[in-house]
Amino acid sequence: MDNKRLQEEEFIEAEAGSNIRLRNPDKLGFLGVLVKIASVFLALFALWYNSFGVMSELHQNAIFFAVIGFIGFILYPLSKKKARETLKIDAVLAFLVLISGLYIVFFENTIHARNEVLITRDIIFGTMAVVLLIELSRRAAGYVIPFLAILFSAYALFLGRLMPPGMFSFRGIYFSTYIYRMYFTNDGIFGYIATIATTYVYLFILFAAFFLESGAGDFIIDIAKATLGKTTGGPAKVAVLASGLMGSITGSSVANVVGTGSITIPLMKKIGFKPEFAGGVETSASVGGQMMPPIMGAGAFIMAQWTQIPYTTIIGKAFIPAVMYYLGVLLNVHIRAKKSNLRPLDDSEIPSVKEVLKRGWHFLIPIGVLVGLLVSGYTPTYAAIISIVAVVVSSWLRKESRMGPKEIINAMIVGTRNMVGTGILLLIAGIIVGVITLTGLGITLSIIVTSLTKNSIFLLYLFTALAALFLGMGLPVTASYIVLAILIAPAFKMLGVGILAANMVVFWLAETANVTPPIALAAFAASGIAQSDPVKTAIEGFKLAKGLLLIPILFLYTNLLVGLNIHVIVPAISGLFGLFGFTIFLEGYWTKPLNIFERTLFLVAGLLSYYPSYETDATGVTLMLLLFGYYWFREKKLSKT
Repeated sequence: MDNKRLQEEEFIEAEAGSNIRLRNPDKLGFLGVLVKIASVFLALFALWYNSFGVMSELHQNAIFFAVIGFIGFILYPLSKKKARETLKIDAVLAFLVLISGLYIVFFENTIHARNEVLITRDIIFGTMAVVLLIELSRRAAGYVIPFLAILFSAYALFLGRLMPPGMFSFRGIYFSTYIYRMYFTNDGIFGYIATIATTYVYLFILFAAFFLESGAGDFIIDIAKATLGKTTGGPAKVAVLASGLMGSITGSSVANVVGTGSITIPLMKKIGFKPEFAGGVETSASVGGQMMPPIMGAGAFIMAQWTQIPYTTIIGKAFIPAVMYYLGVLLNVHIRAKKSNLRPLDDSEIPSVKEVLKRGWHFLIPIGVLVGLLVSGYTPTYAAIISIVAVVVSSWLRKESRMGPKEIINAMIVGTRNMVGTGILLLIAGIIVGVITLTGLGITLSIIVTSLTKNSIFLLYLFTALAALFLGMGLPVTASYIVLAILIAPAFKMLGVGILAANMVVFWLAETANVTPPIALAAFAASGIAQSDPVKTAIEGFKLAKGLLLIPILFLYTNLLVGLNIHVIVPAISGLFGLFGFTIFLEGYWTKPLNIFERTLFLVAGLLSYYPSYETDATGVTLMLLLFGYYWFREKKLSKT
């Protein structure tokens, strides 16, 4: 029995940060080869149609759905306990989803020739695609997302007409109309969210895979060690910096945790940090990666599409808040290290900046190309493709990092595999968005939410934060953002909040999903590396990531998102002092343990600094500086005695 269980564990492997299990393609024989071929095909296909290929969005999204679905059913078993036994069933489903996706490519013109009148065959294939996608989302993301898709679909089909007369009443639609809208048009599965997945999101995930395959991950961690390794609590600060740098490339919290945490978490534990805190540091730092330009997370691409604000504008205005977030985490880490009297890394463990740059300077080239192209006004898709080429070309500048055919193919396989879960999530979100658009439910809910919060921006913010926390318990980040952006962001706009600020608030609050139990993908990934309690790790990460809840307030009441000028610098500096005040109050330490009166002084200074007014900002910052000065002189005086 033990031998059988061991073989089963070799056959499947854990998906980073969750209890979801995937089959190992290397153990699948011919099916595993098909998965790898499909992965390379999809990567090449995406590079083709995003560069010089010509194809309708409906067809490119349908092919993406077909291939991602095929790979998904092979990798995600029907039963994680019986992955071998259910492989045949999953293989059949994989080919069915492949056929259902390709059906629209071959028969779209026939449907148009019939003036959009569906026949039985059309309805069968459309229904098959919807049902298989719902099942696939259950395997990849749990029960919440498929439940929402079914609930919204039922509302459009029959629940709406069962509602009493009023705002929630909806006359309903025929099943054939539902299938037509969800499957044969750009309103449902193959709508603009699918287009975002097949363009921006997939290309940047491929870029990250190529970048890391070239060996750049070690370079990023070495840079962080060289710059912060000698400071108090060095490994934790290395984790923050490395995750920030890595996050600006991968745009994925879990990828950051897995990529940097395997090195930084053991280092943090080695110098004395508790496992839960070490995992929490990596979690909070990795979560910030989805807010850090130039890539950010998938939500940023969705935001650009929905708001019609250029992606480059979004990442430009997101930079200062992201830096504020990381500085807040760094201060918290510094205080905890001082409080625990922890030492920095040994000199033998810290490389020199000069040596790191000497052997890895060429890794900066693709980053420079990416940022340069984005700043120059090129589209994100063009910038991503050219940057992928730049990764391969620059890797040849040093023998140790040269990418040959094997490494390039492996990067495509890894990139596509990293895309499967996200791709399924974005495709199933198309059903939810399509139904909300079809029924007008989004406007109805926004009006109700605005009414419940009595037209108060702050009460609406609190409601959104609470909703994000609850959604985060069952939804991953991107899904949480999509739901909040559809249902609540319009309510902010009704109260006069700018479209960018409204969506950025929702985007930041949705990030709490990564640190909110019981899902908390990033925290759970970190706890696996730290060998710590997942829930306690998530709680530590949530405390360190408090900027996720505090910084969005500045989006609503200040000009933090306007651009780089005095109106941005003032709230950025005062807001940072406010974050420092809250952190010191919560930790109860600043050069020494603080009593309740001292902690209250820091809290008052933080609140005054954070309140959106020049007078209170000046008062709070001044009080904070006086407190810093007092404790600095006190510590200096004590060190002389």
